Amino acid sequence: MLLIEDLKVKIGDKVILSHIDLKIPEGVTCVLFGPNGSGKTSLLMTIMGFSQYKVVGGRIIFDGKDITNLPTYERARLGIGISFQRPPAINGLKLKDMIKICGANDDSLAEKMARKLNLEKFLNRDVNVGFSGGEIKRSELLQLMAQSPKMLLIDEPESGVDLENISLVGETIETLIKGNDHYELPRKVIKRERKRSGLIITHTGYILDYITADMGAVLYNGAIACQGNPIEILKWIKGKGYKECSRCVA
Repeated sequence: MLLIEDLKVKIGDKVILSHIDLKIPEGVTCVLFGPNGSGKTSLLMTIMGFSQYKVVGGRIIFDGKDITNLPTYERARLGIGISFQRPPAINGLKLKDMIKICGANDDSLAEKMARKLNLEKFLNRDVNVGFSGGEIKRSELLQLMAQSPKMLLIDEPESGVDLENISLVGETIETLIKGNDHYELPRKVIKRERKRSGLIITHTGYILDYITADMGAVLYNGAIACQGNPIEILKWIKGKGYKECSRCVA
């Protein structure tokens, strides 16, 4: 589903990612660990094609297609969806209209999706305006739910989320990745069965209590330091720290 080969990325004149190699097969969820400033969010933004992240080496293959130089909107149309750690508030755009733009163009479907995330009362509010941290995360996931992408890029799902919201956020991500969305509407049944892949950034590892991760990787100083079992990697990080994790692999 996603193949990254020898990727090198700059912002301005500064190299922020170098020699990134990562392969995520169809139906596989990868959890990406790393300290602050290691380039995790930059990697997601590069995969999504944001213009300030300049690819100066290597390539990105998605679902068999070279997307290295494609604009962001084309990557979204191909089936890549992203949940930001700190998404913007959008004055003047109602959440229900955003959901329709993302793909849920049936009012009944939009309401069903919102109900799953306890966001029915937010549909007529401007996107993320005045939302709490947990509400923003759920708003992001609602948009992904409507888009129904092949590949989910999720940046720090635990960030700014209280204990009451983390279980709902985690369970929703697991449902999205498994691709067994099912909605019964008054006149039809919508099934979105798709074997999705996921790349999830986490600092704390709490999200692993709610999702089934197939592989883990550590990003350290702008490069992939190691790959392996995500639970074992998390135990090592907690016990030894990121620096020692990098040394071990080296």
